[in-house]
Amino acid sequence: MKRLVWMGIGVAIGVIAFRKVTEAQSALSPEGLNRAVGRLADGVYDFADAVRAGMSERETDLRAALGVESQDLVRR
Repeated sequence: MKRLVWMGIGVAIGVIAFRKVTEAQSALSPEGLNRAVGRLADGVYDFADAVRAGMSERETDLRAALGVESQDLVRR
């Protein structure tokens, strides 16, 4: 009976190890790296959009506080 329990534990550890190795291989494949870089790029773009929105909101608040009319300024 003891041998059966240890064999079951060994099989479970083997299956878990095999799944982890397979996950690591797929993450390091070209497709996996492409997905990771894509997620990183999406995160950077989302952060930049949030910063731009915050800057615009703050600029509107400052213009209102200073009594400056909101004009579209041409940037050179």
